[in-house]
Amino acid sequence: MSQFWSALVHKLTPYVPGEQPRLPGLVKLNTNENPYPPSPHAVAAIREELGADGARLRLYPDPSAERFKEAVAAHFAGLAITPAQVFVGNGSDEVLAHTFMALLKHEKPILLPDITYSFYPVYCGLYGVQHISIPLGEHFEVRIDDYNRENGGIIIANPNAPTGHLLPLAEIERLVAAHRKSVVVIDEAYIDFAGQVIPTSIALVNRYPNLLVIRTLSKSHSLAGLRAGYAVGNTLLIEALERVKNSFNSYPLDRLAIAGASAAMNDREHLEKTRLAVINSRTTLSTDLERLGFEVLPSAANFIFTRHPHHDAAQLAAQLRQRQVIVRHFTLPRIEQHLRITIGTDDQCQVLVDALREILG
Repeated sequence: MSQFWSALVHKLTPYVPGEQPRLPGLVKLNTNENPYPPSPHAVAAIREELGADGARLRLYPDPSAERFKEAVAAHFAGLAITPAQVFVGNGSDEVLAHTFMALLKHEKPILLPDITYSFYPVYCGLYGVQHISIPLGEHFEVRIDDYNRENGGIIIANPNAPTGHLLPLAEIERLVAAHRKSVVVIDEAYIDFAGQVIPTSIALVNRYPNLLVIRTLSKSHSLAGLRAGYAVGNTLLIEALERVKNSFNSYPLDRLAIAGASAAMNDREHLEKTRLAVINSRTTLSTDLERLGFEVLPSAANFIFTRHPHHDAAQLAAQLRQRQVIVRHFTLPRIEQHLRITIGTDDQCQVLVDALREILG
């Protein structure tokens, strides 16, 4: 506390990111990072942009990041997406922040699940956006009919975090169609891990001008350290985001991020290879945990949400840490006995299973 803080700062409850320990030899399964390296084309593009002497870094980047927008549009060319329908930012968290200010700050409260990405209520507090938390179902599922009430907007992560639950595309369309007077934001941070065919809501944006889809390169493109995200939607929604961005920071993506992100979007082969590897490892790990007596929720993400009916989750997390394995434990109502475990390589997952087998005896 300080006398120099504004009244707003006194009221804020900041987001708590996953731990980034600097201990050697850890099997790190707590922050949903991709266990595989990014596209070699992305790495090469960053090196090329940097150049031999780094002289380009003395120049400002393209404030509109047109190269990245064009790469996103090309990636979704089959869905008739144009660069004018794309907004880009410093990770999807920044894109989300601008979305709360530009599209979700109205007189009526917005609707969001009670168990979801915990940054959403933080943004509400920061920007003065009233919200109503809609309880998930008995099996931690998002129930579309529960959102049939007046609202100033709706935001849902699909797949949801930290549960991994996936809403079918038909349910997303039913939600968007039922709330044509409100912006519906679908956060697809994990959608690339949803299955062989990716059920992205971007397929709906040309039919529904009230739909905004937000995605990130942190997970499936293995670029969490680069900080690049984007939104796709109607051009009027994108214009609102641009107006907020240019009133806040005209240069959110640096030259290296634009180069690397653009190349990553263009490398479909690498994306397909790594996302399928994660999906296969998820299936194996889920089976192994169930054999140890864990209850594992069906997941469409690069993590699983699980509990053991006879062992305290906090104690399990602490005992795993003693064995150089870290996972995420949330001390929140309804989920305090669950662990969220990132899908690592097969070798990392095996270390986790062996440690749990030892703990459980």
